[in-house]
Amino acid sequence: MNSDAQKQALLALAHYKMPFGKYEGRYLTDLPESYLVWFRNQGFPKGKLGEMLQSAMEIKENGLEDLIRKIRREFPSQST
Repeated sequence: MNSDAQKQALLALAHYKMPFGKYEGRYLTDLPESYLVWFRNQGFPKGKLGEMLQSAMEIKENGLEDLIRKIRREFPSQST
């Protein structure tokens, strides 16, 4: 993955919200770690959501939530 693609992936992750359930509308990187662990144990969903949840888990495990919040602040979502 080139650096532009990596930037786009981080921007997408920073703005991706949970589409359903108890935490619907919450940024994936702001989900409780226990919820992400549950998904990991059950098996992440297939597709983009699963990939994003896996990435959010890695962000949490490495203590990088503040970096993602900074990205979210400095690069607001362009979608309406």
